[in-house]
Amino acid sequence: MLVGSQISIEGVANFGIYAATKAAIRSLARTWTAELANRGVRVNVASPGPTDTPAISGLVDRDPARDAELRKLLAASVPLKRMGTAEEQANVILFLASDESCFVAGADLVADGGKTGV
Repeated sequence: MLVGSQISIEGVANFGIYAATKAAIRSLARTWTAELANRGVRVNVASPGPTDTPAISGLVDRDPARDAELRKLLAASVPLKRMGTAEEQANVILFLASDESCFVAGADLVADGGKTGV
């Protein structure tokens, strides 16, 4: 189980290096799936979209006004008009790690409220 980001799918200014590392994770999952499938190992990626966590505050120097504006902008960019929660992202990871997803391999499950799909 690897953790990527929906930013690896869409171009976001100022996040080039971050996006590239997350795209590399997607590539590793595909390669490792091919290499490890005969050993019974499944490799998948969970790619969260905008998620309401304390890390968001670090993007705007912990200024409360800028933090609120960023959260509003991020929520508005999602078709569901809200950011995800840490619990929702954890549920995606739990699903991919469980036997419920036993026929899922080499996948990148994007949980971004439809941001990259619409």
